[in-house]
Amino acid sequence: MNIYFLIAGIIAILTCIGHFTLGKQRFLTPMLEADFDPIAKSVMHCVFHYISVFLVLSALVLLACSFAMVSSMQSYGLLLFIALNFVLFAIWQIYIGYFAEMKGAFRSMFQWIFFALVSAFTLAGIFLN
Repeated sequence: MNIYFLIAGIIAILTCIGHFTLGKQRFLTPMLEADFDPIAKSVMHCVFHYISVFLVLSALVLLACSFAMVSSMQSYGLLLFIALNFVLFAIWQIYIGYFAEMKGAFRSMFQWIFFALVSAFTLAGIFLN
C-alpha cells in the first residue's frame, strides 16, 4: 500500500465533497440564478460538472493506486498527470486570488490548499515510495 496515494485520495475525496456541497451552494446555484447571458450560464454549468468528473475520477484513481490495484508501470503517467493538473489548479487559483479586486479573495478561494496537498502527496507517492 502506498500511504502517500492514500492520503492524496482521501484529500481528493474531501475536495469532491466540498465541491458538491459548498461549491454547489456558493458558486453553482448563485451563478445559475444570476442575471447574465444564458449561454454563458450554460457553459459555466457544464464547466462545473466537467470539474466534478475530473475530481471524482482523480480520487478513484488515487485510491486504486494506493491499494496497488493498478501496476506502478501503468499508473506512473496517469498519476503524474493528476499531480500536474492539481498543482496547476493551485498555482492558477493563487494567481487569480492575488490579483482579484475583491477583498479577502484568499478566504473565499481556499481550494488551492486542497489542490496543492493532493499534488504534493501524489508526487511524494511517485518519487518517494
